[in-house]
This record gives sequence, structure tokens and C-alpha cells, in this order.
Amino acid sequence: MASWTTEEQKILKKLSTPAKIQDFLNGLRFRIIGGNETCHSPRLVLRHREAQCMEGAMFAAAVLRFHGYRPLIIDLTSTAQDQDHVISVFQIGGFWGAISKTNHGVLRYREPVYRSVRELVMSYFHEYFLQSNRKKTLRGFSKPVDLSRFDRREWETSEEPIWYIPEYLLTIPHSPILNRSQIARLRIADPIEAQMTEIVEWRT
Repeated sequence: MASWTTEEQKILKKLSTPAKIQDFLNGLRFRIIGGNETCHSPRLVLRHREAQCMEGAMFAAAVLRFHGYRPLIIDLTSTAQDQDHVISVFQIGGFWGAISKTNHGVLRYREPVYRSVRELVMSYFHEYFLQSNRKKTLRGFSKPVDLSRFDRREWETSEEPIWYIPEYLLTIPHSPILNRSQIARLRIADPIEAQMTEIVEWRT
């Protein structure tokens, strides 16, 4: 298990529900993906007070674990023209919910009201499109990955980058959500929907 410092534990104890974890994540600066990539551990996210989606999902998973949940993440895959997205997932009363770090007004928190992982994933489908051409791009998802499999590498408190986790996500099976005929019939998002995705929480 992770060896959190006393000061770190004080913060984590306050994040006692998925909703509180999401609120805390929203307050962290979104690190815009660019040339200087990082893959910070949850400890470094807490220290630097910034994260991109992968880092946010791992941080959320670590805090959920601190409060007795399994540290689960799911990889959402897109077309080659778009970017994948990673979320932290949890169950309450047998229903699935998700915590998500994003800079846009979509692809965010999901209440624990979904009966299956696929149902949860599909709640992101209509929001998941390119701003440039408004084409919907969500194509598949992984099963929930339990990050405790990386405990020997101290993924929660590492002072070094933890690239081995996103690299692992690239190696595991993903379930497709559409067949070819469904993809061919997809309607592009409305212009007003595209305008909504231009709303961002953090400016560069």
C-alpha cells in the first residue's frame, strides 16, 4: 500500500466521496498536452496541483482506494484523428460512476447510476467528437484495470514518471462499441454542440 505523508493524508481524508474527489480535480490546473509530456504519479499531481486526463484518472483511483474502493481506471479509445481518454470508475450500490479530468465542458463526471461498464462508457458517446469536423470518434473501451497490479512499482507515490501504466493500457484488449454500418451512418454533431466544446476551464 502507498506510504502517504501526514500532510498528504490530511488532504486525502477530506476527499471522502467521489464527488469531492471530482471537485478537487476540477480545481487542479489542467496541463495542456504538448511537447513536454509528463506522467505524474498521484503524489506528484498532489504536489504540483496540475494534471491531464491520465494523471487525473490515476489520482482519482488512488484517492478512491484510500477510502476503501478498488483503484480502477478505464481506457476510452477513439479514432486515429482524435485522442483517447482515461477515466477512474467506481461502484456504489452496484451502479457504476466515473471521475474524469478534462479541460472541456464535456467528458466529465458521471453519477453512479449506470448498470454496466458499457452503459457508463456509452454515456460519453455523443459528447466525444472532433471540433474540426464534428465527427463522433469514440470507438471502444477497456475493462476496468485495477491499478493495484502496479503496487510493487509504488505507482501512487513514485517520484519518477509512471509511463508504464498508459503503456500497459495499449497492450490490453478493448471492446468495440460500433460496427462498420453503424459508423457509416453516424451523424455529425450540431454546430451548437461544437460551440459548447469550445468552453474550457483552464486557459494556456
